Amino acid sequence: MKFLGVIPARYESTRLPKKPLKDICGHSMIEWVYKRAMKSNLDEVIIATDSQEVFDEVKRFGGEVILTDKNHLNGTSRIAEVCEKITDYDVIINVQGDEPLIEPEMINSLIDVFKREESLKMATLKHKLHKKEDIENPNFVKVITDRDDYAIYFSRSVIPYPRNENLDIYFKHVGIYGYKREFVLEYSKMESTPLENSESLEQLRILENGYKIKVLETPFEIIGVDTKEELEKVRNYIVEKGIEI
Repeated sequence: MKFLGVIPARYESTRLPKKPLKDICGHSMIEWVYKRAMKSNLDEVIIATDSQEVFDEVKRFGGEVILTDKNHLNGTSRIAEVCEKITDYDVIINVQGDEPLIEPEMINSLIDVFKREESLKMATLKHKLHKKEDIENPNFVKVITDRDDYAIYFSRSVIPYPRNENLDIYFKHVGIYGYKREFVLEYSKMESTPLENSESLEQLRILENGYKIKVLETPFEIIGVDTKEELEKVRNYIVEKGIEI
């Protein structure tokens, strides 16, 4: 199997404009994501962007990049365009472009599960939640799985409902995905679904169409960047921990 990492990088963001180019300790955010992904066992990493500015920045630091259509509604659609242009990979790992502290081991865990289970179409990660305020936070997407680690449901609500409260059974969905290349193309052609629209969670389209998503637990909790406050939090964390790109 050959594994391609794709990092969708949309230039405009409502809460943090020009997000991929934000400076983090002397390097752009997109450079952090790319170079940390390159430390994994991926065969290649490509940034998919709708922006000439991001394209130029990636070329400046020596990364691989492809310009995609500006009208994609989501990252999956952008990745599907890459899959149509680049055909010699079996599995695509979708690495979020706003997670500059992505751990290479998280990517490797997805690579390994596709090697173990060759019939797998899609996989993602979950991380244990411990605090009640996090469990109740609608910005933290929760996931519940069956005994074989396949997703039953994803929700912004508290799932399962705490009729008999037990804080040990809650997991946050970590938004990194692995897909078979053919499934990305199939997935991108599916129409949006009622639960997907209600929760504003694209992965529910998969479940509503009868497909399975493998969900692996990871010990790593990463800081995504959607706001100025989160950007500053990442900067401080990097300085505090002495992390190098």
